[in-house]
Amino acid sequence: MTENMKLIQQRLKIAQSRQKNYADIRRRDQEYKVGDHVFVKVTPMKGQMRFGVKGKLAPRNIGPYEILEKINLVTYRVALPLVMEHMHNVFRVSMLQDYLRDSLHVIELTYVLLKDDYKYEEWPI
Repeated sequence: MTENMKLIQQRLKIAQSRQKNYADIRRRDQEYKVGDHVFVKVTPMKGQMRFGVKGKLAPRNIGPYEILEKINLVTYRVALPLVMEHMHNVFRVSMLQDYLRDSLHVIELTYVLLKDDYKYEEWPI
């Protein structure tokens, strides 16, 4: 090998090492346990209808859904609702996002009392 080729290879290794350091700064290992709840990333595609909404108002993440099984280091089986049974329920860890349970996220079911003429009164909550 010529001296020039060795110099080029050395500079390439230095550049690769620098780029790896930049990438590793933001990288974090994600690991979930069975029973954890996660959001599933839905990749938006231009012109595609996602969950009844088109364009930039379409959801980026859906859920939360429970993790049923850890298949290997980077794949998990998620409990999807029956409406989404046509989707494959195994996702890579990069497609999952943490969900922290919060009691404020639970919406109480309220019943509306209708009169005989199908009118009702609204009260502030």
